Amino acid sequence: MATAAPHPASGDVWLPIPPEEIDGLPEGLDYVHWDAGPEYPADPARCVFYAVPYMKPSDVCLRPLARMSRVRVVQALTAGIENLLPGLDRMPPGARLCNARGLHDASTAELALTLTLASLRGVPEFVRAQDAGEWRPDFRPALADKSVLIVGYGSIGSAIEDRLTAFECARVTRIARTARDTVRGPVHPLSELTALLPAADVVILAVPLTEHTRGLVGRDFLARMKDGALLVNVARGAVVDTAALLAETASGRLRAALDVTDPEPLPAGHPLWHAPGVLVTPHVGGPSSAFLPRAKRLLRGQLALFAAGEPVRNVVATAPESGVDRSTRP
Repeated sequence: MATAAPHPASGDVWLPIPPEEIDGLPEGLDYVHWDAGPEYPADPARCVFYAVPYMKPSDVCLRPLARMSRVRVVQALTAGIENLLPGLDRMPPGARLCNARGLHDASTAELALTLTLASLRGVPEFVRAQDAGEWRPDFRPALADKSVLIVGYGSIGSAIEDRLTAFECARVTRIARTARDTVRGPVHPLSELTALLPAADVVILAVPLTEHTRGLVGRDFLARMKDGALLVNVARGAVVDTAALLAETASGRLRAALDVTDPEPLPAGHPLWHAPGVLVTPHVGGPSSAFLPRAKRLLRGQLALFAAGEPVRNVVATAPESGVDRSTRP
């Protein structure tokens, strides 16, 4: 989606990547580099476009917003923006919050397939056997001939299906908030999830974290999954009820491969670390060698639109027109 942004007069653009490393940035804007360091590179009140540092604590990334009285666009480098939503009341009225739709599709889809294949083929068990110097052959399920259900069919969900096509799956079923048709087939509405779950051998979660998806995968959801099914989560940890998942994996009825957890980071000693049939990676769906070239491409494109007074893309929230009294902000 594209949304109009006022043409910037003069002001600073805060980038988490050194501007000299991004070819083709539009002229007429002043670029400064800030990657969540303790000192600001310039007066935040001059900032008109704020590209949020990647993989930095939310409180640090939100801190300068209270002083960015002229900011028009806040550009995340993540697909999910739930950690930035609390900053909306610090933004001037009408300022746009944009996500990074498309930036992480390739990397996250790769990891979704990696987790699926590693869990099905028993790679974690083989690695432990290697560490022990033991030869332990085993017969494991293949992804071929399996039915896969993708819950959350946005750009990442579509990229996951792109990569599934080579694996001879019996069926790929798609679910999103609302129904629609694609060249691959129908996307079912979320209201049909209950009916579709029992047929899936693999369920891959790629939904954003919203009030509607928080706790979506609870006791009832998991109970409807078939015996021996695999749950793969590359969405957000809070989409899954951790206690309910632990109950199902402890019994051995389900397996899980999780790039995200609730809580996160997963603390030492948490039961998920040693739950049977559970593979955990530390939220690494996005950070890979695919990130930097795509982040530069996204920023270059958004800034070209912004500098030309054209609509910016991927707007997911707008600061309310009523605003807040910013005069007392530190």
